[in-house]
Amino acid sequence: MHADRTNRTVLILLALILLVAGVAGALLSFGVFGTAAAKELLDNPVSNFIGTNGVWFWIAAAVLGLIFIYLGIRWLIALSFSTDRVNELTVRGNRELGRTILTSSAVTRAVTEEVEGYEGVHSASARMVGDQDSPQLVLDATLEDSADLTGIRDRIEGEAIAHVRQAMDIPTLPVTVDLSVTDKRESRVG
Repeated sequence: MHADRTNRTVLILLALILLVAGVAGALLSFGVFGTAAAKELLDNPVSNFIGTNGVWFWIAAAVLGLIFIYLGIRWLIALSFSTDRVNELTVRGNRELGRTILTSSAVTRAVTEEVEGYEGVHSASARMVGDQDSPQLVLDATLEDSADLTGIRDRIEGEAIAHVRQAMDIPTLPVTVDLSVTDKRESRVG
């Protein structure tokens, strides 16, 4: 399960537990459960229970605490380091001659350098997401405010994306292009 879905699931579950506890506390305070329930709660049965079972209770509490710490650390690691990025891409084509593997960083670096070379492009970045069998290219380009937006978009689609699709031998490679504009100007040499 992806970290975002896990995160949402755990937070929804925690919210439901806290909601039920809050509603139960409110109902108890309004006397919906009767005065006996409130008296039982105010007599502090938890403290009495811990006092009579203190030998094993604190061991169980420590083990439960360690389990929660372990789960919390795993959750934070999953949120911090989870990615849907692809590391290696197998080039489709004739397998009789062998298998060709491209690193996604080589593909993204090539497309980024190509797009950054276009007139009017301030900067670009790219990443491959999905999985090895069905990758998707995500390309972000920041254009100068005087740039020809339509011309650059057409050039990205007609040249850079076409080159990636040809290199990967995936003519229908899904591509998401995000264009933004900046008022900063890039000084070009050459």
